[in-house]
Amino acid sequence: MSDPGAARWRLAPRGTVAGTVAVPGDKSISHRALMIGALADGDTHITGFLEGEDCLATARALQALGVRLERRAPGEVLVHGVGMYGLAVPAAPLDMGNAGTAMRLMMGVLAPQRFDSTLIGDESLMRRPMGRVAVPLQMMGARIHAEEGRPPVRIRGTPNLRAIQYSLPVPSAQVKSAVLLAGLYASGVTRVTEPAPTRDHTERMLGAFGASLRREGRSIALDGGGIGLCATRVAVPADFSSAAFFIVAGCLAAERPLLLTNVGVNPTRTGLIELLRRMGADIRLHERRPDGPDAEPVADIEVRRSTLRGITVPESLVPLSIDEFPVFFIAAACAGGETLVRGALELRVKESDRLAAMAAGFAALGVEHQLLPDGMWVRGADSIGGGAVDSRGDHRIAMAFAVAALKAQAPIEIADVANVATSFPGFVRTAGAAGLKIETL
Repeated sequence: MSDPGAARWRLAPRGTVAGTVAVPGDKSISHRALMIGALADGDTHITGFLEGEDCLATARALQALGVRLERRAPGEVLVHGVGMYGLAVPAAPLDMGNAGTAMRLMMGVLAPQRFDSTLIGDESLMRRPMGRVAVPLQMMGARIHAEEGRPPVRIRGTPNLRAIQYSLPVPSAQVKSAVLLAGLYASGVTRVTEPAPTRDHTERMLGAFGASLRREGRSIALDGGGIGLCATRVAVPADFSSAAFFIVAGCLAAERPLLLTNVGVNPTRTGLIELLRRMGADIRLHERRPDGPDAEPVADIEVRRSTLRGITVPESLVPLSIDEFPVFFIAAACAGGETLVRGALELRVKESDRLAAMAAGFAALGVEHQLLPDGMWVRGADSIGGGAVDSRGDHRIAMAFAVAALKAQAPIEIADVANVATSFPGFVRTAGAAGLKIETL
């Protein structure tokens, strides 16, 4: 169980949501904008940057590598790029906090450098697997050591990496991205083949910075050899994964339309919308005009309360909604009938074992469910019980059970919520403005 003295929330039961909600910038895109901007020649201007703890950990790591960052205004960062070979030797291990994405992508950035480095993180991150990233990088000639595949990750810089053709054993945007970032330095063509589509933020951003890459069916081919990147402007849209909590909240309790503005709707990220629509949700997208061929698609999302019904989730949609499953399970708990999710083993190795964390929370709230090795079965009902839930320090578990209060018969208390700041600073304020009755203890 969590430290009883850690931050907690208490949510009043029932209620409605309405109005216009602006969620913070996209975490995945913010990480990548900093890293790729650092490797580019010139100054990269980022707007909409997520100032959550995860992305700030990336910023601190890059500063320790000699990259100068200027905060011009809230959400506005100027990255003074040092070029492909301009990173400096860090004086100490690089602490990535709770940011698994940052650690895995930085492995790809640091493997081809001319110096050694070490990546560490907080207690949660030090338990998370890094071996699946290390393996393809080692195939490229990188010298990476992680004891039993977990941090600390020790990297011996290897400037002369070789291009590889790598087929991902399981869909993973983080592994794909690490290989592509290392591939920038490898002579020849690095080709990564996916068994199913995963988020393509790295490919889009590399293209915007001038890298030579192309999609060939299920493969991404990148021309390496140390070709320089050119600084550019990056407009980070609102994070779909953060918007997801309010999308489900709207489906459950929006008597009047709930509008989420300027949300990134990259099709490799929005599987949740398809799943909710299959359940009967009334969700409408008002698309905005893209800024360029590599720009992220953006839309305003309008949600109305809907009568949801249980579904069997197609495994093909699992990689497109992997981060949204905690709040999807809340929708399933409030839907009529049964919902079945299989093929989601990836949820076992996130900030927490999210399958086990959701199952424990459901047990505490009286939701009928069955935990499966790679998923969960849930029988929904019109309302759920109240009680005490342990988020296990996982930001998405905490926010998901906050949404559950909209259908609860009694208050819900959620323990260990401090890590919500990693992805959604200001969540309590934003949720309260939308209508959730949430108190920090």
